Amino acid sequence: MRIGGQVFESFSTPEEWARAVREQGYSAAFCPLGEDPDEETVRAYADAAAEADILIAEVGAWNNNPVSPDEEVRRAGIEGCCRRLELADRIGAACCVNVSGGRGRDYAAPHPDNLTPETFDLVVDSVREIIDAVRPTRTYYTLETMPWMYPDSAQSYADLVEAVDRERFGVHLDPVNIVSSPWIYYNSGAMIEECFRLLGPHIRSCHAKDILLDTRLTVHLSEVRPGLGNLDYGAYVREMGKLDENVPLMIEHLSDPEDVRIAAAYIREIAEAEGVTVV
Repeated sequence: MRIGGQVFESFSTPEEWARAVREQGYSAAFCPLGEDPDEETVRAYADAAAEADILIAEVGAWNNNPVSPDEEVRRAGIEGCCRRLELADRIGAACCVNVSGGRGRDYAAPHPDNLTPETFDLVVDSVREIIDAVRPTRTYYTLETMPWMYPDSAQSYADLVEAVDRERFGVHLDPVNIVSSPWIYYNSGAMIEECFRLLGPHIRSCHAKDILLDTRLTVHLSEVRPGLGNLDYGAYVREMGKLDENVPLMIEHLSDPEDVRIAAAYIREIAEAEGVTVV
């Protein structure tokens, strides 16, 4: 398996970026390019990644809402996702990832209508529209698992894969995001195994973080650094080890480089215990 994460060092060339990724012990990285880079720049970073054996794991399509009830926002969301998917295909990323979108003002926030059959159909239509417009050949469009919008479980993701029915629709797995109850919290290994059983062949990239159940009322779940919570990392790494090595595990949401170093070391320790090779 490959591990990646944020690059904190500044860089001004593709070679400096690749060196910074490798110096952190990573063989995968988030896409380092912003909106609408020119073809020469894309090619230069793709070449630098290939030369250093770095997998560009994902291009984020964040802040785009393809299912907004506001038609202008929805259309802009579709177009934004198309641009990011095009970049992912040009640079050879494992996937382009977004959330499915929200039925309120915020593209990633809870809303009473997010988990309705009607919204499921809207998600299916939006994903088809994005993939059919871009027609990627090297990458996949994916949706990140979320607690309050589709896909909110392994089964709802499997249902989406079947309904979308597009070869270039893949899975982006973040198991922490679907730990939404004490039952799942204390049975996260079973939840993770179900994710890989139902979705394994479609998984293109994964996120690494952890989750902690607070003792205060009512239920309060907090994201924490890998190793500080209750997510069954043994099950997670064990299942990842059964996939192709080019499905990366990306450490996210940590702002302190030392925290990222500790998180990566923890994941490597779990991998060694599980007999999974980190390349």
